[in-house]
Amino acid sequence: MARVIQFDRVGEPDVLKIVDVALPALAADEISIKVKAIGLNRAEALLRRGKYAFPPVFPQRMGYEAAGIIEAVGAQVQGLIPGDAVSVIPSLAMDRWPTYGETIHYPARYVVKHPENLSWEQAASAWMQYITAYGALVDVAEVTSGDYVMVTAASSSVGIAAIQIANMLGARVIATSRTESKRQALLDIGASWVVTSQGEKSVAEVKEITGDRPPRVIFDCIGGEGVPTLCEILAPGGTLIEYGNLSGENTPFPASLAIPKGLTIRGFAYSEIVGNAARLANAKTFILAALSRGELKPVIAKSFVFDQIVAAHQYLEANAQLGKIVVTV
Repeated sequence: MARVIQFDRVGEPDVLKIVDVALPALAADEISIKVKAIGLNRAEALLRRGKYAFPPVFPQRMGYEAAGIIEAVGAQVQGLIPGDAVSVIPSLAMDRWPTYGETIHYPARYVVKHPENLSWEQAASAWMQYITAYGALVDVAEVTSGDYVMVTAASSSVGIAAIQIANMLGARVIATSRTESKRQALLDIGASWVVTSQGEKSVAEVKEITGDRPPRVIFDCIGGEGVPTLCEILAPGGTLIEYGNLSGENTPFPASLAIPKGLTIRGFAYSEIVGNAARLANAKTFILAALSRGELKPVIAKSFVFDQIVAAHQYLEANAQLGKIVVTV
């Protein structure tokens, strides 16, 4: 038996319950992991509310990220052995391989021996944020030294990952935040500038920062009615990468800006990298090397213990964090 977290109806964080379940037999290509820490993602809160990409099937388990120690390996697994310290790359099947548990089974192809310089909390929170930011900035936009890159909602874990990766590449980062309270923290993390103004005021503020070199790349998770403003900010020939729609609004296509400026407006999803073996291998090589060198370092906003999962989800939905929320086991 193993203690896991599940819910039997949609709703507020208090629908989450810790229960004892019998885990299925370990498949030949799977690994059994004694979990030390779990990284939380907004997708899990959406699933709990019945608003995710797939509907919950009760009792529903959840979780994309975790780190721990291998307890057992399937018959076909090579290169990993019991006792290895590992973290998991979020699969594309949270319903099949959930990570909210004291012991989990996970496909070996998504299990990585992480660098020894990472804490359990950092290891559990690395892969979703860094693969997303890497995919957008390195794989898609091919950011290079001297580029100006704008990152919206920059205090999220993915936003912070984007700041760190852009700095690695020699770019200069303009971070946005809705409040002044996060300005200094974002500067400390590596943003060159922080913009808190909205609408046309933000256009003027960014122009004052960059002069005659507007941002070539904007990495945005908000979408909605603010997209035309972002296109106004972009350099001619620039790329707007949309990886979320936190606004919940319909996103207009700003033809009057995109056509004469030759802009690229591109959707991006984490699955684009994880679903392609070659691109995922390149991402793993880049991220593991940077984590080992300390150039990438996950920022932990707050840590909870396993029995505090309800409080952890309440904090997740309060949108007050700077960095990643983790649960230790």
